[in-house]
Amino acid sequence: MKKFVVLYLGPRSTQLQMLESTPEAAQEGLKAWNEWGSRAGDGIVDMGNPLLEGREITATGTSDTATEIGGYAIVQAEDIDRAQALFDNHPHLMTPGAKIHVHEVLVLPGM
Repeated sequence: MKKFVVLYLGPRSTQLQMLESTPEAAQEGLKAWNEWGSRAGDGIVDMGNPLLEGREITATGTSDTATEIGGYAIVQAEDIDRAQALFDNHPHLMTPGAKIHVHEVLVLPGM
């Protein structure tokens, strides 16, 4: 099986809304994600978590990033088409402007 890094992208306003939600609303939102996790089954290696602000690091310094990357996951599948299929009807896509990026991990010998 190949592994894939998944990035959840969406409007920054969605991230802020999640931070301000009540515990009850957060639990309600998690239900759909847990249902997706049950459907994806063994395809999930790491369900992931939301991401907050980050830093961009370059050879000349660092700066805060204002990114639309809102979370990550790691999945496994035979190929990228099957990895993509794991995200059919994913709850993240119910948010206007939301996107999911799926990237195959290149395993280097000796790493």
